[in-house]
Amino acid sequence: MARYIGPKTKISRKLGLSIYKDDKYFEKKSYPPGQHGLMKKRMKKTEYALQLLEKQKIKYMYGILEKQFRNMFKEASRRKGVTGELLLELCELRLDNIVYRLGLSNTRSGARQLVGHKHITVNGKVLNISSYTVKLNDVVALREKSKYLKSVSDSLSANPCKSDFLEWDKNKMEGKLISIPTIEQIKITDINQQLIVELYSK
Repeated sequence: MARYIGPKTKISRKLGLSIYKDDKYFEKKSYPPGQHGLMKKRMKKTEYALQLLEKQKIKYMYGILEKQFRNMFKEASRRKGVTGELLLELCELRLDNIVYRLGLSNTRSGARQLVGHKHITVNGKVLNISSYTVKLNDVVALREKSKYLKSVSDSLSANPCKSDFLEWDKNKMEGKLISIPTIEQIKITDINQQLIVELYSK
């Protein structure tokens, strides 16, 4: 499974947004990386640069590579509705993101690892495909032998499920998608999805 494994804080500094949770190094140096990082902050960006920046924010935030992201955009553009919002919706419905939103991991990369190592089931069946699109009323749960993982219990204590579109049963250690997430429920305010639509529409 392809994934980004390079320096994470450097990406956050480049994009001007804390992509990865609790990044204390980004807080210390929130300006762009490199010898002239502070000067770059004052440089005026072109229209294309702004559009590319918004695309990169979403790609790195959800851990999606270019080919997969382009296919998701094509799918969003085929559906009825606002393309930019539908694109974010598809990102949110990825299995690794749902695992993250349920609080089973503190990070999306950690959630992806849980899925890849076959700790997660969907409707009772083990599924190790992080990009799987979770559907309405799908039940996402931990395998029986995985319910006692220390990393999971620590994450649930520190990061309980707070998403309105998900329902968490702490006794069964399983969650359910009760509604398709809206743009308001996703609560990502630092990204202008319309610029991404404009970029791919050229």
